Amino acid sequence: MAPQRRPLPRSPDSAGPGPGRGGRRHSRYQRGALAVTSCPLSRGRRAQAWWCCDSRGSPGGEAVAQRRARAGTAAPRVRGSPVSARAVPPRSHRPSLTGPALCSFLSARKGRVQQDPRGKWLKAAILLLLSAAAGGGLLVWSRLRTQDGIPEGGIPENGVPEGTVPEDGVTEVLAHRSDNLRDKFVEIPCSEDYDSHKRFAGCTPRKCGRGVTDAVITREEAERIRRIAERGLSLGGSDGGASILDLHSGALSLGKHFVNLYRYFGDKIQDVFTEEDFALYRDVRQRIQQRIAQVFGISSSAMYLTKPTFFSRMNSTGAKTTHDEYWHPHVDKVTYGSFDYTSLLYLSDYSRDFGGGRFVFMDADSNKTVEPRAGRVSFFTSGSENLHRVEKVQWGTRFAITISFSCDPEHGIADPIPGWP
Repeated sequence: MAPQRRPLPRSPDSAGPGPGRGGRRHSRYQRGALAVTSCPLSRGRRAQAWWCCDSRGSPGGEAVAQRRARAGTAAPRVRGSPVSARAVPPRSHRPSLTGPALCSFLSARKGRVQQDPRGKWLKAAILLLLSAAAGGGLLVWSRLRTQDGIPEGGIPENGVPEGTVPEDGVTEVLAHRSDNLRDKFVEIPCSEDYDSHKRFAGCTPRKCGRGVTDAVITREEAERIRRIAERGLSLGGSDGGASILDLHSGALSLGKHFVNLYRYFGDKIQDVFTEEDFALYRDVRQRIQQRIAQVFGISSSAMYLTKPTFFSRMNSTGAKTTHDEYWHPHVDKVTYGSFDYTSLLYLSDYSRDFGGGRFVFMDADSNKTVEPRAGRVSFFTSGSENLHRVEKVQWGTRFAITISFSCDPEHGIADPIPGWP
């Protein structure tokens, strides 16, 4: 008996009869077929949809086999394929690509994959909205960073730029720090505050307004005056952000209270202040008084220095008592009935020595700000026509001296002298 030929073993991941005995050899190719029903990259496993293509060159080749089964026809099986048979194009048309590359090739060749134009517009709209939101966020952040003289990236060595964002309402800058003003004056109508007080001819305001000048006190003189303030305030200082030194009454901030520095320190004061210090103080006061009289058209001799006249030192430390809350709007004539004319001599520079701390006139239509500059004098009539406040200091230290004048001789005070009082 002739020996029987054993059928050739089939690969464990092949399905259906192979080329061995008892099986009819199938042609690997079927004319006109473009279906790939299993992935060459997934032998031994069920075909993954994203690896394979159907007859349209789209993912999901198994769908072709299912449609053939429902129609009663079966695709020829190929050795080495899973249970689902694989039909491939004729050799003359078969691309030398497999797996994902084949999917891409067939998709591009057939041009079946099309994008919905509505999807393009939707994506463009979403990108536009995201860009607008990002731009708005950057703008808000930039504004918050630049408020009160603090620029993006922190405080540079040479200070910060001018033109900051106002804290509230519309703000106009009456005097920039970089301006060098000979005289700048704005006349405004007087309030009725002066009618409730005794009038003094040749002194009580009939012409009201506000002025700024950089031509009365030099920068060097302002620095010398500042050193007087620094030495005196070094003896005490408030626990909060605002400290005062009054050389006339001797009032000095100390913790949460005030002390009389002349009594508290006694003879030690002679080692702190010199006769030259007091002489400079008197000379500066007299020049400011004369400029105010000239601008308002009154007699300088009819004006009297009045209290409180004091040095102020402000920083960003939080307030500990109401005396530290210097930023509230107020009217000098209402707070101190003796005031008729108020002046401030600035001893440090806005945006270089400190941030914030601008002087703000609060008018009905807008705010008018004065940016401090060492040696700059700001002066104004003390009634309600000049409602004002000081911005909170954000960083650094702001030095100034408030010098007040009254038309009533009964409220006049003398200049300080060594060993006072």
